[in-house]
Amino acid sequence: MLVVVGGHTRNIGKTSVVAGLIRSLRDWKWTAVKITQYGHGVCSHEGEPCGCETELEHPYALTEEYAPGDADSERFLAAGAERSFWLRTRSGDLARASTAIQKLLTQNRNVIIESNSVLELVDPDLFLMVLDPSQPDFKASSLRALERADAFVVVNRAAGDLRWPAADVRAWETKPRFCVDPPDYVTPAVTAFVRTKLGVSVV
Repeated sequence: MLVVVGGHTRNIGKTSVVAGLIRSLRDWKWTAVKITQYGHGVCSHEGEPCGCETELEHPYALTEEYAPGDADSERFLAAGAERSFWLRTRSGDLARASTAIQKLLTQNRNVIIESNSVLELVDPDLFLMVLDPSQPDFKASSLRALERADAFVVVNRAAGDLRWPAADVRAWETKPRFCVDPPDYVTPAVTAFVRTKLGVSVV
């Protein structure tokens, strides 16, 4: 089973949603994957210079985390994931890591991935998209992902209506939306939806 969590821009709680799902559905014994794409020395996730670049001769780097901590992929272990991986690749080169991603999916029963771009390589059983109306940016990759979302997790709903000039509002007007207030990014309603959507009865 594969669950993907994406979002329209950086730093809106995608990692917190993944961690919340792992925590609330711990019996599914998750393998979690954080995907970071970088370019020109700037991390595309944090928007700041970082050290996540791979060596030039390597198109990607995949490392497994073994201890809980503050880094995103370490937070997945802290939430209760059985295994957690961090995949780094240059922006636009994720396809070169396709074999590694498929191997992870084959070798692990229940996988949850934080990424929009991975939708170019996989067809998940469930795709949740995080939206924050207080953040005006809407990435191009997120626009392409809108129609594939099964539901939306709306953060800071009180910040305003879901309106972005480049985005088609019909994409979310016809699909389930779950409003959450940090620090609680996964509500009982979100958990119940995921269980039902994936054919697992609520317990």
